[in-house]
Amino acid sequence: MARGGARPGAGRKTNSGPFGEQTVARRIPLSLLKDVEEYIGSFKDSKNKQHFKIGHNLKQLGSMQASNLNLPLYESRVAAGYPSPADDRLEASLDLNQHLIPHPSSTFFVRASGNSMINAGINDNDILVVDRSIEPKHGDIVIAALNGELTVKRLHSKGKEVALLAENPEYPAFEVREENDFFILGVVTSVIHQY
Repeated sequence: MARGGARPGAGRKTNSGPFGEQTVARRIPLSLLKDVEEYIGSFKDSKNKQHFKIGHNLKQLGSMQASNLNLPLYESRVAAGYPSPADDRLEASLDLNQHLIPHPSSTFFVRASGNSMINAGINDNDILVVDRSIEPKHGDIVIAALNGELTVKRLHSKGKEVALLAENPEYPAFEVREENDFFILGVVTSVIHQY
């Protein structure tokens, strides 16, 4: 009797997993296991598989490793009106990773393109900090996929009425209809703008 190899009827049934398609086994460094599980879990809970496909199209730039960079944060505020006397008292140190990214495993960065959100303080080429773990609500600025196109807009959500609003009067609002392929990838929590 032969031993080893595939046995008829053994193993997971084809296309039976949470995604309804074939899977592959991969080795993951233990240090990244939690992040990978949370990332995949966010797609598994989605009823719209477009979210998963678009996630594959978002290319990751840079490293996923966390870093610590604590820089001085001074007590004095900088006057935007009349100047005030200088004060060199140190309040604390500030790590921008901790300040801007409370949920590292569900956060990603994306660059804005165009000026449809200029009145919300988002300029062309700004870096947006996006958190997938935040439940989007009316008034949030979101990254959304509408009919396969990624966009950043303000979410208008009242009852069954859903629209994506620009923050520039030169751009139209997009009313989301039932026949549209629509999914919100995450909520914009911060904007990194360089001069």
